[in-house]
Amino acid sequence: MKSKQNKVFYAIVKSFFKILLKIYNRCSIKWLEKLNPDEKFIVACNHVSNLDPLLVGCFFPRRLKYFAKEELFKNWLFGACIRALGAIPVSRSDNASAAGALRGFMKLYEEGSDVLIFPEGGRSLDGNLQPLEGGVALIAAREKAPILPVFIDGAFKAMPTGAKFVKPVKIHVTFGKPLRFSDDVYSSKNGRNIIMENLEKSMRELEALN
Repeated sequence: MKSKQNKVFYAIVKSFFKILLKIYNRCSIKWLEKLNPDEKFIVACNHVSNLDPLLVGCFFPRRLKYFAKEELFKNWLFGACIRALGAIPVSRSDNASAAGALRGFMKLYEEGSDVLIFPEGGRSLDGNLQPLEGGVALIAAREKAPILPVFIDGAFKAMPTGAKFVKPVKIHVTFGKPLRFSDDVYSSKNGRNIIMENLEKSMRELEALN
């Protein structure tokens, strides 16, 4: 019964925010390739705003799992909504260990979830894509997982770091082409570098589209 209630609440929250974002922020979504519904992804997105996980969580076709700072859960209603969309609260101390965070993401992926990762490691302070950290490549190599690059444009102006309210700025979300690699790449010594080079290239290309 509880599982059914969770699914219903997830559907309600997702529909509500999709409608709200499309009306208030005139949010547009673009897919460069239709997803295989049987393929499980690491979703890698640029990070400029607290809106980012909400945006990706609403418009990705399945429930994503991701870690979010516990401060976002202080408002019980907003906390309940992002929890429904797959957010898992973590404290700053819990998230301090990079190895611990990577193990957490791998566990979520192994349990069958699509996982959302922000490979820049933190929010951009100027809205531009920052250099990517290597954790996403490590997870992809260990799990032999495809990566779905995503780029959000407009969220920085709508709700930059420190803002308490969302401005009615137009937002675009572009889901790129999945990055899939051979077993040889996943297992090679240089595999992580190859994965990172391809991911950064893909995200730069998505940035240029906006």
